[in-house]
Amino acid sequence: METSRALPQPGRTAATAEEPVTPSAWRVRIRMHDHPGTLARIAIRLADLECNILGLSVLPVPGGVLDEIVLRPATGLPRRHLVDAIRAEGCECTAIIDADVHELVDPSASTLLAARRAVDDPARLAEVLKDVLAADVVTLVPAVEANPARTESGHRAVFALADGSALVARRQWAPFVQLELTRAEALVTLLAAAARNIAGPVVLDRPDGAAIVLRKGVPGDADAVSELHRRCSMATLFRRYHTGVRSVPRRWLHRLLVPPRGTSVLAVFGREVIGLAQLIPVTSGGAEISLLVEDDWQQQGIGTALLARLAVLAEAQGITELSADCLAGDDVLPRTAARAGLRTERGVEDSAKLRLFLPA
Repeated sequence: METSRALPQPGRTAATAEEPVTPSAWRVRIRMHDHPGTLARIAIRLADLECNILGLSVLPVPGGVLDEIVLRPATGLPRRHLVDAIRAEGCECTAIIDADVHELVDPSASTLLAARRAVDDPARLAEVLKDVLAADVVTLVPAVEANPARTESGHRAVFALADGSALVARRQWAPFVQLELTRAEALVTLLAAAARNIAGPVVLDRPDGAAIVLRKGVPGDADAVSELHRRCSMATLFRRYHTGVRSVPRRWLHRLLVPPRGTSVLAVFGREVIGLAQLIPVTSGGAEISLLVEDDWQQQGIGTALLARLAVLAEAQGITELSADCLAGDDVLPRTAARAGLRTERGVEDSAKLRLFLPA
């Protein structure tokens, strides 16, 4: 039986017979039949070679198990000797790669810590998934280009995301096993649930006790948004639309509530919509925003809360810069952004374009 060899991985070393340098630790994958005593015999063989076992994970695979052992090899031990010892016990060494003792963390705890990193910074999801799978590379691609049926004998895996994209993971040194893929799928599902929760309703904590809810706009809010515009003054509508509208055509309402590629956030008091904000990601990066607050509710923190909410949603999408149309000399939006914790600057070529930067 020919023992399969690990393929090179960036930053790691594949198994070779002549390699004289011994690293501080190896990650060894051994395919074996799930029979009593098999692992014990392997452990005795490793002890005979003066290898110290630092960690062990058991991965169920069809026809047996795949044991992943992190060990500290004896100084000068050739990898070929380890492969031969494993083969002598009727097992197959499928991979030997350099390891870091800092990787010796319980897999469940490691995955939870990785999830926390991705929740804190969604833009790092590919990097986090790469660590969880010990993959060579994880690439973000449009879902239509992912081709999940192309598995490359288990060395390639695809994870669909809710936004119409997908993460493609590749690992040359060893094929992915089902337990690893299940763990990664659970991570992606958890992060999708966290993202949905971020977009969920929020109740403002106000000193006057008024129950104001910030929530996503839906088509059924069209009448309430129409009434919002009717109650706004011409000056407020002009600041938002930069034209002398008194009401919005019915056909605009759907786009206000469900903007293409974007989302809307409403401030709701009772059954009335008293504020409307939009976040629309743009292909060049960043996102465009807009803000409208009913006159009677201005200077009460509604605009600040809406803008801060847009910032949270933008950050969840990895967006760090926003832009808005803002008339020259109009300082309402810059002051609102400052209260929301955003830094602003006017466009160099277009002074009516306001740039807003999320905190680093």
